[in-house]
Amino acid sequence: MEQKFIAAWAANREKAEKLGVRMRPVAAEEAMKNARRCLSGNRISDGFNALADKGRLDLSLEALAVDKRFTSLFTDEEANTALMRLLDTGYRFK
Repeated sequence: MEQKFIAAWAANREKAEKLGVRMRPVAAEEAMKNARRCLSGNRISDGFNALADKGRLDLSLEALAVDKRFTSLFTDEEANTALMRLLDTGYRFK
C-alpha cells in the first residue's frame, strides 16, 4: 500500500509541476516519513496554497491522506489534520 501511495504522490507532484506549481522532490525511501511530518504539526505540504489558488487541491498530499485507498497509512490525527486543512479551504470532495 505504501508503494501505491508513494507512486500516487509522485504522479500528483508531476501534474502540479505541469500547472506551474513548484513542489520539492521527495525520494521514494523518504516519502512516508516526509508525509507524516507534513501532517503532524502546523507545516502544510509543499504547494498546498498554490494548488488551492488553482482549484486543484485534489493533487495535494492532504487529499491523498484522506483518500480511502490510503487512510490506513496514517494515524487518525494525521488524517484529521489533512481533512481540516482541506475543509478550511472549502475543498469539495468528489
